[in-house]
Amino acid sequence: MKRILITGRNSYIGTSFETYLSQFPEAYQVDTISVRGDGWREADFSSYDVLFHVAGIAHRKETKENQELYYQVNYELVKEVADKAKQEGVSQFIFMSSMSVYGMETGVITDKTVPHPKTAYGKSKLMAENYLHELETEAFGVTILRPPMVYGKDCKGNYHLLSKFAKISPIFPKIENQRSMIFIDNLTNYIKFAIDHSIFGLLTPQNNHYVKTYELIEKIVLVNNKKIHLTYFFNPLIKLLMDKSTIVSKVFGNLVYEKFGKEIKIEQVDFEKSIFLTENSYDFVEQGDT
Repeated sequence: MKRILITGRNSYIGTSFETYLSQFPEAYQVDTISVRGDGWREADFSSYDVLFHVAGIAHRKETKENQELYYQVNYELVKEVADKAKQEGVSQFIFMSSMSVYGMETGVITDKTVPHPKTAYGKSKLMAENYLHELETEAFGVTILRPPMVYGKDCKGNYHLLSKFAKISPIFPKIENQRSMIFIDNLTNYIKFAIDHSIFGLLTPQNNHYVKTYELIEKIVLVNNKKIHLTYFFNPLIKLLMDKSTIVSKVFGNLVYEKFGKEIKIEQVDFEKSIFLTENSYDFVEQGDT
């Protein structure tokens, strides 16, 4: 049996992973702990095989006033937790980083792409990654996850905003872009595989197929029994705005992971079903079922 400690109680990904592993009670024992305050420092990590660190600051608007908090939580806290985990004999440390470390709003990320974060969030995550690499030994393996946009039922972030927009807008631009994304169930399955097979190093999990933003909107609208008109009319204006607006670039630009590094072959929930499960409007019926 693998004993796993998740640091970051009530985090979306941590909670989802704990729920997923509850299907296998004979194979995994999972505990969670809050790392707010100092109480966690008295916890005993020595009985755990794996520490999955998901605590961090995200989905918060950055300001000059709160930038230091990103470094305290996403870097300094990671250092302290990792030091304790190593000293107490944890054999695998999994760190939830982000695609944001690359500092790219559009483009193709390959194994030769050098991270160049632009935000305090991305910079603090990369600093934590670099520190964890320094701690690695044969007895203390480090697994770093840099997922793209994560989506799933009740997930905060960009998907939630797009979903709200899709349900009220009568039209949406039809731009042929591509985005890397990952459904929460695919991510939790991916992490389980990395634990089962002791896979260390940098991992960039994503859905098997890239997503076009307008196709995502179409699926959301379909699930909610609404209609939307896709149009090319706004495309020239949007293409001009993409060089000037971060928000427009994030929605309509191309940003994908080229498949590289350690490829993990897992069974994935396909894109159409993932949107049905995320929107949770009605039970998904497999194609061909009656």
